[in-house]
Amino acid sequence: MNITYTQQGDYLLPNLTLPEQDKRLIGLWGQQHLRYIKRSRPFLYTNLLTKCRLNEYLADIDEQAQKMYDELVQAFAKEESCTEQLKATDQMLWVRKMNNAAQRARELVNAEIIYR
Repeated sequence: MNITYTQQGDYLLPNLTLPEQDKRLIGLWGQQHLRYIKRSRPFLYTNLLTKCRLNEYLADIDEQAQKMYDELVQAFAKEESCTEQLKATDQMLWVRKMNNAAQRARELVNAEIIYR
């Protein structure tokens, strides 16, 4: 491996480049996990950052959390009997039940994925 240098005044500085990084977008769950590891797990954060793997890690966490959230909302909605028929007959009750299912799913995803 040859290292090239650029002269800046009296100094020779190495020409360093970072490897290609994952370009996936980081969603809500990934952003929450990022805040958590910055605050509570600084060594993990620093290691991922210096190895250029932070974005890939956060995108994976985000995908796992979103998949888990979607599955839980569907399961809780089914448990609460949130059907299309209920939506057609009593929209306010359907909305309350769906909001309840979404909140329960959010709490579980936060506990299981975001703050691990």
